[in-house]
Amino acid sequence: MLAGPYCGMLLADLGAEVIKIEMPPGGDIARSTGKHRIGDSTTYFASLNRGKKSVALDLASAEGRAAFHALVATADGVITNLRPGAIRKLGLDYATLGAVNPRIACLALTGFGLTGPYADRPAYDYIIQAMMGLMALTGDPGGTPTKTGYSVVDNSAGIMAALGLVAMIHGGKGGQADVSLYDVMISQMNYLAADYLNAAEVPQRQHSGSHPFFVPAQIFATADGHLAIFISHDRFWQVFCDAVGQPGWKVDPAFATMAARDANRVPVLAALSALLRGRTTQEWVDLLEPVGIVIAGVSTLDHALDSDLTRARGMVVDIALDDGTLRLVGSPILIEGSSPDYRRAPRLGEHTAHLAGQTAGRPHAV
Repeated sequence: MLAGPYCGMLLADLGAEVIKIEMPPGGDIARSTGKHRIGDSTTYFASLNRGKKSVALDLASAEGRAAFHALVATADGVITNLRPGAIRKLGLDYATLGAVNPRIACLALTGFGLTGPYADRPAYDYIIQAMMGLMALTGDPGGTPTKTGYSVVDNSAGIMAALGLVAMIHGGKGGQADVSLYDVMISQMNYLAADYLNAAEVPQRQHSGSHPFFVPAQIFATADGHLAIFISHDRFWQVFCDAVGQPGWKVDPAFATMAARDANRVPVLAALSALLRGRTTQEWVDLLEPVGIVIAGVSTLDHALDSDLTRARGMVVDIALDDGTLRLVGSPILIEGSSPDYRRAPRLGEHTAHLAGQTAGRPHAV
């Protein structure tokens, strides 16, 4: 529903011709997912499928498979976002498609991989977050394990899949790539995993989202909201102490070094919390940002989308529809000398006749 479509959309934004194969009669379930519609599409579907073409094929039929193979014959890659059993049953793996096009790069984006004891288990973002430790690390100690505020697993896996497919296509040899949601998220545990694997240290939830060893690096309450501060080494700590009028903290044995602040986390954070409640969020940002402290007020998505920064970066784009304008978040990959060709998401089967026809004729390009 999200990982595969997001992967394809990233590639479409970068100029690839991306053909979305949908099973009739209803196509992608995302076409009916979400509360809001703009034109003939839900905003959920539009946000993941802009710039693509849609071909409606019944891959369980001989005619549908023949039309699909005709597309594969001139394609660079195939992305699948199904369970391994369905991938093999429908012949969407390299073992089948390599006979049609030996240079085809086949990428299977699954929950738990093409092999292994969980291969054919269903998986969603929520389940992966629960299984690989992310929920257990999110939220305050003693509270309920918490999911992230957005689909971090699906989006991360989509990005990784796009990278893997481009690497395979660049290699030019064809073959089968295996990217799973579970593996992607385990890989993103990097330094936390390394501490456990090499020192048997099990990561724990920290109060206010604090970093496991940088202090201060967390969320603090202010007089009117919340503030995120990240001080990663002692030179910045010294600058911070001078700016907030606490020069004694630079030499206090419990405060002076990163190791000391980590060892004395409770009293250090108590002192900082009392200090930071004394001014508003914006007052602290105005004081500390100019001297190089990494700091930001805790904002909401609506404020971020409407901000001068988002506007300056061109990260909200307008897409013309037949009966209005659709506003979406743009591509995060900006390449000098080119710009994404933002187009609306396709209607179900909109390009079937043009690209696949009624028989298995060769497409123009894929």
